[in-house]
Amino acid sequence: VQLQASGGGLVQAGASLRLSCVDRGRTLSNYGMGWFRQAPGKERQIVASVSRSGTYLHHSDSVKGRFTISRDNAKNAVYLQMNSLKPEDSGVYYCAATRLVYSTETPDYQYWGQGTQVTVSS
Repeated sequence: VQLQASGGGLVQAGASLRLSCVDRGRTLSNYGMGWFRQAPGKERQIVASVSRSGTYLHHSDSVKGRFTISRDNAKNAVYLQMNSLKPEDSGVYYCAATRLVYSTETPDYQYWGQGTQVTVSS
């Protein structure tokens, strides 16, 4: 698994961003996937996760109704559509893969991308 995240940037509150994560190893369909956020001085926390087939989805309470995770196994990609962004959504966003079918627990993820910075100004 070789994960590369992109799509971050500096936006104003209320704006939208779409993060992408591509697996250069072209094996994404074998893994459950997740998006995580790490704000300065805080622990890395799960934002959303999706099962291998895309059947099961999880969104944390803080982003529910605003963010949507999706995947396209044919393109070896996972996405995070982020709408109605708030300043508290700022941080480095990481995509990660787990050998499990699906997980909402950070320790279950073995493979991590390099992260993409999201900054939301008020």
